[in-house]
Amino acid sequence: MLSSLEKKYEIERATMMTILVATLGYFVDIFDLLLFNIVRVQSLKDLHVPEGDLLSSGIFLLNCQMAGLLVGGIIWGMWGDKMGRVSVLFGSILLYSIANILNGFVQSVELYAVFRFIAGVGLAGELGAGVTLASELLPRALRGLGTTFIASVGVAGAVFAAVIAEITDWRVAYIIGGLLGLGLLVLRLQVKESAMFEMMSKEGQVSKKVMKAGNPLMLLRPSSLKKYVAVIVVGMPIWAVVALFITFTPEFAKDFGMSGDLPKAGNAVLFCYVGLVIGDMFSGLLSQLLRSRKKAVSVFLVFTGVFSCIYIWGPHHSLEAYYGLCLLLGIGTGYWAMFVQMGAEQFGTNIRATAATSIPNMVRGSVIAITSIFQALKGVLGVSMAGLSVVGLMLVLAFIALASLRETFGTDLDYLED
Repeated sequence: MLSSLEKKYEIERATMMTILVATLGYFVDIFDLLLFNIVRVQSLKDLHVPEGDLLSSGIFLLNCQMAGLLVGGIIWGMWGDKMGRVSVLFGSILLYSIANILNGFVQSVELYAVFRFIAGVGLAGELGAGVTLASELLPRALRGLGTTFIASVGVAGAVFAAVIAEITDWRVAYIIGGLLGLGLLVLRLQVKESAMFEMMSKEGQVSKKVMKAGNPLMLLRPSSLKKYVAVIVVGMPIWAVVALFITFTPEFAKDFGMSGDLPKAGNAVLFCYVGLVIGDMFSGLLSQLLRSRKKAVSVFLVFTGVFSCIYIWGPHHSLEAYYGLCLLLGIGTGYWAMFVQMGAEQFGTNIRATAATSIPNMVRGSVIAITSIFQALKGVLGVSMAGLSVVGLMLVLAFIALASLRETFGTDLDYLED
């Protein structure tokens, strides 16, 4: 497949290697990002957290990780627009690899939180830098497919994390994730920088627009802020589903009335992310078929709403049935690739990395608000209805935000923001 695309579009092998390495980086990124969701209960029990505090301690640690993603999204985005997209791929993976290795040696919840925050900062750089490179290196007809490839293969890292967590101790799983990242650094020596960025850098001495590159304040201008916030809101239902329905699988399973051998969060992540791989591939192909990012995302927002209702009210009589519902949730939320692609395509070259890197991390960071709303509602509505209410709210906001965005399929990206 890759060789035929190379021949048709005359894509350099260095470009294809760059896309491949970005894909593997996102694979390790997702492995490390979702590992905590998988080993949450086991790791907290080993740290002697009381049974009654597992949920609250888990939310605290998850929020620390997501806060790191928020901070890292801005830092790596600015770095990518100032110093180059490739440098982000090196720096981010080095930071989160070291942090995850150290996570394997923690002896307290407090230290656990510190290293999850640092890991979050590192994890924030991978996807945005990879998608920015793919968008700027590939022909415009293939941009969507490039991002689909990165996201579809990358999210399979969660499946691998679930398998590793099942066969090893949680501490060993963290160390494996860190070592995978360090090993990937060698491949990154062959990564190619974006020609658009290199051209922008050469013009830096004479262009005031280039001097503004990587300035996050450019995103605060009314015209930029509107689309920046809109893209973030479009992606929030994805992490609402993952952070609530999947991460807190044991709590939802109990609320459904399941007893005996309850579903495990690790298996829920595995099935959900198998669904995400399917969904990401389908949403990317659908976008190419419809020649529209917005139409493809709209279809998957509907899927997310329908499958969330089925998850709450569907059959929970067996583990197989429950994990089947997790698979559906993954398929429904499988528009992550198109959402990230939209974020990269909405902005000019001098601010694209800042936007594309910070947007997915702002979505991940929105988990702090999502879990806070969920905690406030669950005492009144119960676990299941509180979760569905939060996801429903995110979907309504996402549809409104999507309607405000311009269509970017096939648009020219070689321009600078004023």
